[in-house]
Amino acid sequence: MNMAKVAVYFDRTSSLKRWAAGENVFEIYLKHVLEYAGIPFTWIENDEEISNEYDILILPLDPIEQSSNDRIVEFIVQGGALISYGGLKEIGARLGCRSKEIKKGYADGVNEDIHVSLRFLKAITLEGLSDKVEITEERGILRSNTPIGEKAGAVYQRFTYGKGEVHRWAVDIIGSVVGFQQGTKPITEDGVRAPDGTANLDDQLLKADDGFELDWEWDRSITETGEKYFTYPYADLWKEVLIAQFLRTALQKDKTLPIIDYWPEGIDQVAMISHDSDINQDESAEMTLEVLKECGLKSTWCMMEPGYSEKIYQKIEDEGHELAFHYNALETDEGFWSEAEFSRQLSWLKQAAGKSEIFSNKNHYTRFEKWGELFDWCEKHGIQSDQTRGPSKKGNIGFLFGTCHPYFPVSWADQNNRLYDVVEISFLTQDVDLDRLADKSIVKPFLNNVKMVRGVAHFLFHQIHIFRQQSVRQAVKFVIQEARRMGFTFWTGEQINKWVRERLKMKIVGINPDGSMKVANAVENAVILIPVSNKEKVNENELVNRYGLPCEKHVINGKNLIELGDKL
Repeated sequence: MNMAKVAVYFDRTSSLKRWAAGENVFEIYLKHVLEYAGIPFTWIENDEEISNEYDILILPLDPIEQSSNDRIVEFIVQGGALISYGGLKEIGARLGCRSKEIKKGYADGVNEDIHVSLRFLKAITLEGLSDKVEITEERGILRSNTPIGEKAGAVYQRFTYGKGEVHRWAVDIIGSVVGFQQGTKPITEDGVRAPDGTANLDDQLLKADDGFELDWEWDRSITETGEKYFTYPYADLWKEVLIAQFLRTALQKDKTLPIIDYWPEGIDQVAMISHDSDINQDESAEMTLEVLKECGLKSTWCMMEPGYSEKIYQKIEDEGHELAFHYNALETDEGFWSEAEFSRQLSWLKQAAGKSEIFSNKNHYTRFEKWGELFDWCEKHGIQSDQTRGPSKKGNIGFLFGTCHPYFPVSWADQNNRLYDVVEISFLTQDVDLDRLADKSIVKPFLNNVKMVRGVAHFLFHQIHIFRQQSVRQAVKFVIQEARRMGFTFWTGEQINKWVRERLKMKIVGINPDGSMKVANAVENAVILIPVSNKEKVNENELVNRYGLPCEKHVINGKNLIELGDKL
């Protein structure tokens, strides 16, 4: 089967105009979503490059020039497939349609593989579309504000236009993904506390969870013991919806779009345990090391000034754990929010631990201000991965930021919404079974929903609580036992960061006539997947299900690296 040719047209004129006005163009984040999925595509910013040599054209941002819209219409008319997310106002206007914006809501029946209502942060419907064109497929129901709110139109519509077709999602999927992961505005004030008193965000301390975009009532579930938690990784689920549709569209054209699997061969999903040193008692470190050794686990140790004794650092490293940074900006601890203080504390850690490089950071108490200052500091001072984005309260644990996958955050408009060179690995909860936090009834729901999207189940346990409370020690063992039972592989933050970066360098170049792959910068044990139709005969390779489709599995190993195009 031939590989579909995909182009993403990102209208530069429109984006520059919006950036000049101080407006965000989060639509640019589609590039990272596609790269993370390993989908081969061409990114174009000049409308003269739009042509029917491409099978599929993705339009994340509506162009403002008439000539660009004319080229897009011509592409469709000549037989191309166009995909849009809440856009196509100009084409809709040509058809005599009116657009209507829905601010926040839920989408039911998005596809046959997702059986939950998906929250979104914005959608735009085209009213009257069904009267103007032949709609060949319509899927899902938009509901305003709540999962039981007023029906507001279809989630997805496919219609013919000339010889081609248009796939239009009413939901602004990319804007919703960014909004879930990073919020919709800089953090400059306390968040709104939970109405039931389970999460007092209004504590006069700026932190990551002051900027979340979920609903206290509709987005939390309750365990059998009464623990409340944010249930679903909405951002990850929307990304899966988006990717699944690309793959299906290619198959509908009797072509395919190969992808790079999330994890290397033999790994289905990843779990991670990190610790924050906080009180810095050597005895707590010794106890934690004993528990981890008993469980055969390597973890990530985030160190806060003044830290442990020198012998502890050596023991942590000798036993294969990662030494990481725990930046403290709490004024009650004589810390403060500034790049100079971030740099000073990081220099202290390197000297105390005898390290020339530290790869990971997590801010004490999830302290966070504005939009991307922390990521700017991480870039400048060599921190490759951050773990700050997680819950600080008992009542907002779970998928607070809609994701359990590692991702590169996007900057604000003042930096033209570039990607920060920092891998964010958010966490789900702190100190399971600590007397004042959530009990272990949340562990299985968390693991189940991470497994659903094959992400990272990241649990935070403070060494001091492992030392002081037997229940926390047992909870560590329970998390490890349950995760392994459910097929999770434990990695440190440094391992996750390294894999994500190596994997993103890989590029699928093409499919050889014999069915083998052409891959640039191939990585040992990476998995390439070729979606196939159910009726299609495949080679002798194993078939696995991804995004609701059967996929032919190719594992990169030492024997086939050259064949796969490692030197391309």
